[in-house]
Amino acid sequence: MREPAYSRLVLKLSGEAFQGEVGYGIDHGVVESLADEIAGLAKYDVQVALVVGGGNIFRGAAASAGGMERTTADYVGMLATIINAMALQDALEKKDVMTRVMTAIEMKELAEPYIRRRAIRHLEKHRVVIFAGGTGNPYFTTDTAAALRATEIRADVILKGTKVDGVYDKDPAEFPDAKKFDELKYMDVLNLELKVMDAAAVLLCKENSLPIVVFNVTVGGNIERVVLGEKIGTLVRDGV
Repeated sequence: MREPAYSRLVLKLSGEAFQGEVGYGIDHGVVESLADEIAGLAKYDVQVALVVGGGNIFRGAAASAGGMERTTADYVGMLATIINAMALQDALEKKDVMTRVMTAIEMKELAEPYIRRRAIRHLEKHRVVIFAGGTGNPYFTTDTAAALRATEIRADVILKGTKVDGVYDKDPAEFPDAKKFDELKYMDVLNLELKVMDAAAVLLCKENSLPIVVFNVTVGGNIERVVLGEKIGTLVRDGV
């Protein structure tokens, strides 16, 4: 059996990853597929944590632009991430994958509060840990939450699952001549304003030498390929 490239990882899933083709809410077929792929990692000696977004249900920034008070809008968005986390937990546990949802917002009837040492202990017992509720603070995205949690638990990498096969210099859906990057430095991402993760998340990764792999999570088997170190997507790190 091939050895994984990472021993502990954080997989970042946007809210859009949960909606599939339904346009809004949760596509249960998509969640099942994601759960299948994550469950498939059990055969490798790898510890898996996830950070989920909530944009398929509610976008705080958009609601704020529409007139809702920004802090309130962001908290509603955090609640949406908990809905997605619970849906994914349910799908994983039906596949006999031990899973814990840990949230930055106390909600003891539904999930455990985020405690760093407890999260690491769950991972050491090879439970999948889903981090929900963002950072628990408004004005911070779930990208920043992924960078923060990955740094706190000392993950080896952040795997950023998207709908495209890497990072391009411009939108490949609009520009056929868009150039895909195989590798980038953190400062390239910031200076070129590439849509990898928000600036706070990229800077946090840079400060802690935490690599980011951006890949297409909608392609079956890609999660396993990235975990095994196959060169798909775009790798962001220093020393390129």
